[in-house]
Amino acid sequence: MTLKDGKTGMTLKIVKIHESDLKQRMMTMGLIPGTKVKVLRSAPLGDPIAIGVRSYNLALRKADAENIEVQQVS
Repeated sequence: MTLKDGKTGMTLKIVKIHESDLKQRMMTMGLIPGTKVKVLRSAPLGDPIAIGVRSYNLALRKADAENIEVQQVS
């Protein structure tokens, strides 16, 4: 499952970040394996999505969220 597939309200744990141009940038922002994130909402047309990471909110395009492999926690 990827972060792109997450639904509003789901809590997910990052398993792996696949290679991409933004991998290092995403890891700098706190998206590292083992981190729990919560899907907060998505824009009216579905892109981007807002997630809660640690103590802040982050908006990601679905194309970038597709590179983040996650597993559902709750």
